[in-house]
Amino acid sequence: MSAGQLPRWVDFGLIPLLNLAAAFLVSGLVVLLIGESPLEAVGILVWGSLGFGEGIGFTLFYATNFIFTGLAVAVAFHAGLFNIGGEGQAYIGGLGVAWACLALDRIVPWWVTMPVAVLGAAAAGAAWAFVPAWLQARRGSHVVITTIMFNFIAASLMVYLLVNVMAKPGSMQPETRTFEAGGRLPMLNDLLPFASFGTAPVNLALVLALVAALAVWVLVWRTRLGYAIRTLGANPTAAVYAGISPARTIVVAMLISGGLAGMMAINEIMGSQHRLLIEFVSGYGFVGIAVALMGRAHPLGIVLAAILFGMLYQGGAELSFEKPAITRDMIVVIQGLVILFAGALEHMFRPTLVRIFTFARAPSATVG
Repeated sequence: MSAGQLPRWVDFGLIPLLNLAAAFLVSGLVVLLIGESPLEAVGILVWGSLGFGEGIGFTLFYATNFIFTGLAVAVAFHAGLFNIGGEGQAYIGGLGVAWACLALDRIVPWWVTMPVAVLGAAAAGAAWAFVPAWLQARRGSHVVITTIMFNFIAASLMVYLLVNVMAKPGSMQPETRTFEAGGRLPMLNDLLPFASFGTAPVNLALVLALVAALAVWVLVWRTRLGYAIRTLGANPTAAVYAGISPARTIVVAMLISGGLAGMMAINEIMGSQHRLLIEFVSGYGFVGIAVALMGRAHPLGIVLAAILFGMLYQGGAELSFEKPAITRDMIVVIQGLVILFAGALEHMFRPTLVRIFTFARAPSATVG
């Protein structure tokens, strides 16, 4: 460990905890300002998310979405890219899921539809990420700008398709027909007899998300492609000297990132809603950025950060129900503070910790 560097346990454990503590401290002050007890609010939030079976089920359901979108952002991070288009890629991934389910749900069981839907979601999300990736790789267009624009295009495309092409006949609702049994993932309640998740829609997509996290770990740290992605992200000039093609690696990394974002739709469309509808993404693509930042772009960290954000979503709903003064908008503020401290202010504590650990190492260095 050289000067200016921190032990891994500090980099990957202590700093995220400090950022999280700072976010909750500021959130507590906000709660205090509106006349409520921060400790009581935290108690309700934790109980609402982890205190009973149904709350745990909803927490895991939200966490499933965040695992997919967090992994999508992380893969792009490792290549030095900031894929802010997870929202649009997940939207288009929903089209892939819906087309697979609408075509197969009445003729085959779910376990036949599922792999087709997964491939459809990944392919659709990757296809939506291809143009920004190609523009970045070949024309130098910044991927942040192009992916933002593609988010808007995806939303408009979804409205057009659901109103004019895929809408249920005889209905004014912008949504497809409800899938039959062959287009629905089984709930964990059905697969695990001892589970008691109540009405929570946590489903088999959770297992798929954990498998995706393991696959990303293998890809990034155990394959030649992962080495190329990390080298490009760490030093593009060195990557060229190592024989790595930046253009090819950028495109491949963005395709994988878009595919992972698209797979988020499996959980919502095939696992919960059982139909394609407007705004099913609900900002999960943007939250994935904070999840990847807090998880330090490592699959294990992303899974833990996703559970934390799942707790904020589910526990926040319980908190706004129990404490009307703490509205849903207040919960969004708390989530925003976590994102602020985990992302924009991520390096706030680092200089102080570097000085502390440099000072702590100085005597041993002198003796040596």
